[in-house]
Amino acid sequence: ESEKKYRTIFENILRPSISRRMGEQGKVMLRVFVNAQGQPEQIQIQQSSGFDRLDKAAVDAVRRWKFTPGSRNGVAEAMWNIVPINFVLE
Repeated sequence: ESEKKYRTIFENILRPSISRRMGEQGKVMLRVFVNAQGQPEQIQIQQSSGFDRLDKAAVDAVRRWKFTPGSRNGVAEAMWNIVPINFVLE
């Protein structure tokens, strides 16, 4: 169920049209600091897709996401998360 949910979320990331035309694809690994309210405060590219446009599209999309914050002993806590974004032509 959660895999289907994430697939739907990732499909809604807009791939730049020029990237689609040029056949650019790849995986972007983002390191995201999520605060206790579930908002991404910092986003770093841990591993590039090899294409600046795709990297930027991934960062721009994740910047708008709302996360479920991590917790410790039942209390929401800010923490770093790794978020993989795959851009695949189908």
